[in-house]
Amino acid sequence: MKFVILACVAAVAFAAPQYDSSEEFVPILKDDRVQEDDGTFNFDFEAANGIRVSQAGSPDGDEDAVIKAGEYSYTAPDGTPIVVKYVADENGFQPQGAHLPVAPEFPHPIPQFVLDQIAKAAEEDRNRARDDSDERYN
Repeated sequence: MKFVILACVAAVAFAAPQYDSSEEFVPILKDDRVQEDDGTFNFDFEAANGIRVSQAGSPDGDEDAVIKAGEYSYTAPDGTPIVVKYVADENGFQPQGAHLPVAPEFPHPIPQFVLDQIAKAAEEDRNRARDDSDERYN
């Protein structure tokens, strides 16, 4: 019985998270937060590893709605600097950044095979409607 308890204690100790003390300590260079009574706020954060976050917001007048604007930046693992500027309002989260994909301009050209399929489907719908109306009158 003592062996089983000892084995259980050893298993728990072995499964406990292991903390690596060799991880780099990153100092916080700036952490400014301002919260006003009317609900407006500002937040600025900067770490020594290049991570920066800046955000400001204010109530929109709607119940529980806040308009926010800001940006964040960091260096990607491949060394690419990433900067994202954004607005979050009644239209949702709207990020902008050079690394973000961009949808093609609309209206973009529709390939001919797609136009052909649309025309064929429309013709089939007309034929089906004609057949259905002929069956009703017979």
